[in-house]
Amino acid sequence: MSGEDDHLNIAIVGSGICGMCSAMALARQGHTVSVYDRDPAPPDGDADAAFFNWQRRGAAQFRHPHAFLGLLCNIIEENYPDLLEAFYAAGARRVDFAEMLSAELRAAYVAEPGDAKLWVLMCRRATMETVFRRYVESMANVSIHNGVRVTGMCTQVDSQGTLDVTGITIEQAGRTSERTADIVVDASGRLSKFPGWFAALDRTVHEEKDDAEIVYYTRHYRLQPGCEEPPRGERPGAGDLGYLKFGVFPGDNGTFAIILCLPVAERLLQRAVRAGATFDQICLSIPGLEPWLVDNRSSPTTEPFGIADIQSVWRHYVTAGEPLARNFFAVGDAALRTNPLYGRGCSTGILHAHILADVIAESRDPVSRAHRFDERTEKELRPIFSASLREDRNGIARSAAVLEGRTLDKPDGLKKWFRLAFGDALGAASREQLHVLRGAMKSFHLLENPGAFLKDPKIRRTVLRYMLKGRRRNSAKRLQPGPGRAEMHDLLGLSADAAVSPDESEIVNPA
Repeated sequence: MSGEDDHLNIAIVGSGICGMCSAMALARQGHTVSVYDRDPAPPDGDADAAFFNWQRRGAAQFRHPHAFLGLLCNIIEENYPDLLEAFYAAGARRVDFAEMLSAELRAAYVAEPGDAKLWVLMCRRATMETVFRRYVESMANVSIHNGVRVTGMCTQVDSQGTLDVTGITIEQAGRTSERTADIVVDASGRLSKFPGWFAALDRTVHEEKDDAEIVYYTRHYRLQPGCEEPPRGERPGAGDLGYLKFGVFPGDNGTFAIILCLPVAERLLQRAVRAGATFDQICLSIPGLEPWLVDNRSSPTTEPFGIADIQSVWRHYVTAGEPLARNFFAVGDAALRTNPLYGRGCSTGILHAHILADVIAESRDPVSRAHRFDERTEKELRPIFSASLREDRNGIARSAAVLEGRTLDKPDGLKKWFRLAFGDALGAASREQLHVLRGAMKSFHLLENPGAFLKDPKIRRTVLRYMLKGRRRNSAKRLQPGPGRAEMHDLLGLSADAAVSPDESEIVNPA
């Protein structure tokens, strides 16, 4: 695409991470980009001002921890190096592959060229959104409009019944108006209103939807002056006890967050974990979390708060080869989302934004653009979506077994035995063999399709060799240290006879 005639007027609905990434990717191609969001702009001040004072009602996960995986980090580093410097200036930290290794693996570590891509950027989402926002609003061809409620689409239908989206309707300061656009991008997240607006026009947005059947709770902390983070690699800072998943997320400027994830059926624990003292008591009972809180190393900066309605969703805007509408695209969570527990949403969001920018640059034809965007979304994001869905289903099966006192480790057939034995061998090998861990981390960081590393003959041979060591030995490496379910209930003084009404397990995110 070249020439002034190719520069488009693009309206983006939503100024979250995906909206900002879409604005960056499209603006650098010379398009005029207008972003609309009902929430206010970030407040003046530092990262703490953004975290504590910015009212982000439109981003349900705004104060929950995020993992900024290698995919996102490398796209930023390769395309927006000045943005990366802005993150560092705001207190974000780069943690490289070697820093994440256990002491044993670190002693044997020899760097390989691909290791430089296996890194994470650590900061709170509020910090990330603020840095993105200030970077994007400095671009000459981008305007961001806050305090604006998008109330609908502007559309027209030709004689063949083809629907064109020509803009949006907005409400600001009590006044309603229209904003025309060559292309409208929905980056408004999981609560997007566009499917409803299409339904009102008798255009159905078909959805794939699966519930993860979990809720998770977050509490934020700050290290005390003079205290350092616990050494990495000594105890697992994330794990799965069957009835409870846990993880610690280091942030910027001496902050960190801990999440405790529970199956929806764990009503008693859900009620208990909402109290700050109980949340900390649970964390102190888990070896991987205990070093972060013990001996007054840190102090909480929030009470525990949770998020529910965690689903995997894929919305289809091309059905039976026909676009639902021309000149309309949905990106990020507005189009597809996975369980946020896996930390993939920000990375898939920036990838999706760049796919959109590429597609618009490749073709002027609106139907061709819709098809290409759909095809590339399927090719590049479907493997990640499918892997997340499998992980959800495995987690549901495991937590149900723990709740019912069953075990999933006893196979009832050769196929299941091989799958379990292979999984245990892979887990043990990734803890003890650098080349296996390196391959697994490429999948974890979304730098290749999930599981693609298993096509490496050397890795396959290593895993098969571990299978010969026996499942008993390998499964012991898988087990996470921490109290069992009954032990945790005893520790917290929870009674199995205590009644919990359904509404007591409802989760409300902080404003």
